[in-house]
Amino acid sequence: MRRVLAGSAVDETALDRLAGAPDELHSSDVDSPLRHAVRLPERAGHAVDWPEWVPADVREALVGRGVTAPWSHQAEVASLAHAGHDVVVATGTASGKSLAYQLPVLARFAEEPRATALYLSPTKALAADQLRAVDALGLPGVRTAPLDGDTPAEARDWARRHGRWLFSNPDMLHRSVLPAHGRWAAFLRKLRFVVVDECHTYRGVFGSHVALLLRRLLRVCARYGSRPTIVLASATVAGPAAFASRLTGREVVAVTEDGSPAAARIVALWEPPLLPELSGENGAPVRRAAGTEAARMLADLVVEGARTLAFVRSRRGAEVTALGAQRLLADVDADLAGRVAAYRGGYLPEERRALEAALISGELLGVATTNALELGVDIAGLDAVVVAGFPGTRASFWQQSGRAGRARDEALVVLVARDDPMDTYLVHHPEALLGAPVEGCVLDPQNPYVLGPQLVCAAAELPLTERDVAEVFGGAPAEAVLDELVRDGALRRRPTGWFWPSTRERPAGSVDIRGSGLGQVAVVEADTGRMLGTVDGPSAPATAHPGAVYLHRGESYLVEELDLDAGVALVRPADPDWRTDARSTADVEVARVLAHRDHGVVRVSFGEVTVTSQVVAYQRRTPDGTVLETVPLDLPEQTLRTRGVWYDVDDAALVDAGIPPARIPGALHAAEHAAIGLLPLFAICDRWDIGGMSTALHPHTGRPTVFVHDGHPGGAGFAERGHAVLARWLAATRAAIRDCECRTGCPSCVQSPKCGNGNAPLDKAGAVVVLDVVLAALSRPPAGSPQRQ
Repeated sequence: MRRVLAGSAVDETALDRLAGAPDELHSSDVDSPLRHAVRLPERAGHAVDWPEWVPADVREALVGRGVTAPWSHQAEVASLAHAGHDVVVATGTASGKSLAYQLPVLARFAEEPRATALYLSPTKALAADQLRAVDALGLPGVRTAPLDGDTPAEARDWARRHGRWLFSNPDMLHRSVLPAHGRWAAFLRKLRFVVVDECHTYRGVFGSHVALLLRRLLRVCARYGSRPTIVLASATVAGPAAFASRLTGREVVAVTEDGSPAAARIVALWEPPLLPELSGENGAPVRRAAGTEAARMLADLVVEGARTLAFVRSRRGAEVTALGAQRLLADVDADLAGRVAAYRGGYLPEERRALEAALISGELLGVATTNALELGVDIAGLDAVVVAGFPGTRASFWQQSGRAGRARDEALVVLVARDDPMDTYLVHHPEALLGAPVEGCVLDPQNPYVLGPQLVCAAAELPLTERDVAEVFGGAPAEAVLDELVRDGALRRRPTGWFWPSTRERPAGSVDIRGSGLGQVAVVEADTGRMLGTVDGPSAPATAHPGAVYLHRGESYLVEELDLDAGVALVRPADPDWRTDARSTADVEVARVLAHRDHGVVRVSFGEVTVTSQVVAYQRRTPDGTVLETVPLDLPEQTLRTRGVWYDVDDAALVDAGIPPARIPGALHAAEHAAIGLLPLFAICDRWDIGGMSTALHPHTGRPTVFVHDGHPGGAGFAERGHAVLARWLAATRAAIRDCECRTGCPSCVQSPKCGNGNAPLDKAGAVVVLDVVLAALSRPPAGSPQRQ
């Protein structure tokens, strides 16, 4: 596998050195794309005896499946859960977290023939994989059953009447089980365990919804006399006990010492080279695309017979990367081209199942995937993982890289940097990735935009009492939201509590716990009526507008019509030799300042903002970025009430620093783009979870101002985190701009793929000066005490 890197103008000796210095970080020649690499040594496992309480038939079934003894963390978690303690296990990928919750559940089933359990995962694929693993044990009386959107009605009825261990997801719990909890009374009355798998994915708005959904579940269980033990499984995150407690509303014990073995891995940081023959938007230098680089690596690894995953950031990117690898392989061996495929969200259920089976069996050697396979199925033990673009968090990076590593063989992990400020920063500052602790998860169950609809759903399930509000849903913030719901007529107040006024309607169906607010838009082939897949409602105007190019399973389509009210985009097959990029406008109004501090020439604020945006046009571009045409669009405005952080700067201070008024808009715009790209370094989010705006004169501040805001209604905690670490965040932003080798700005530093203004105007040098002024001011104590309102 070293040839994969060595074959790309990397000196072979740069890789050979890795074996001799296991823990050293190496930098390659400045002209080489291999910026840094480190060899992570193997780790020996620590096995322990089976706990005495594990039934003999359960132990024998596991031994028959090759599990001769549990690892130390598995036994510790299982014993805590068996004793009734809520517990979270936060260990690495492929560390066997599944066994930690299987043992106490299966033991209780043996002790109590009518006991039930509920497994929740963020993806259908993961739940299906875990169900198969339990069924493979062949234990009598377990009676597993899937419960998701793909489950037929008759199978759902069987699960409700006879299922003991249901494998589901938060969406089904929210929309089907809790609204009809009376029909599920027998199951809920005997519910002994709730397993929350991959709980680190429940962050931001989605995590806040799930936190309140779990409180709704536990409240309904209490109504039927049960108090299930909660077992949570997570990737390695900071403060897992505190996070799990926020998520569940209970005190949770954490187990973090990983007793499983791990193979040695080489982790390489790779920055694709600039392509001097091409120029991008506004003449910016163009770097070879991360997806193109990943496609070449994927093809090389498949030729070597290495089982490989290439993680790509977008659905479209996964399709394009798989196609690129197939084309390269077709020139070598036509049979190999058929052993590479794409896997992403939005596929139909039967397509997903077929791909999963082919990957597990080894029929597929290479797969280009979104993070759907970060969590999707148990496919650890691969030979290599290529991560095309930093996945947004260190936790996700290590989760994805953990898919590589067989028991005895050294594995390869390559992070291929995108044209992105965050990726540029990481490949030039490897200690920020390889030597830094993983992030903590951010969620806010008191977000009124989340709390309001969740309280309505809870009241429809069972009338809310004052005790519920105080002990389950957070007290005073919930009371304030309930008062507003009563004023709006959504709920009614009675002396005994709050009531949902209708006996027929169920509010859960109109509450989107994924946080988008607009649900999903179905992509339908106009001529046949066949549904190809789905796109998120909020992103549909930018990705599925009339005239957009849409890719599915390697086939391209043109969007003819987008109906947001009906949730449908109609497409027709096409094979254009161009791509499309949306253009939009945005405005940010300050609704309420929650905190501010004055640093002389710089003022920093945090508060509630209203963002108005509209997709107004799209550009048709050639593969090298040349604009062929700009086409106007007539799509509705979208309004977002959220939270943001902003700083405003005295004009005179900028002029004194060498930024005349004519350069201020471009300098602020460039600083804003880079800051959005670097915020995920400090908060678990993606740059697509946040937005921003800059202006030389904002009506609220009266000065040049830069905003960065959450991309979800009510906020998701990201901007608040940015406000708390502003100096560190902006220092990293300045370093990313300064370290980029381009002259006037490019996607690796100040250009943004989200920019609705075509990345103009941008002033890279001016952005550095702006950040120098801001950081110098922030280094001085604020005038007076920071104020919160």
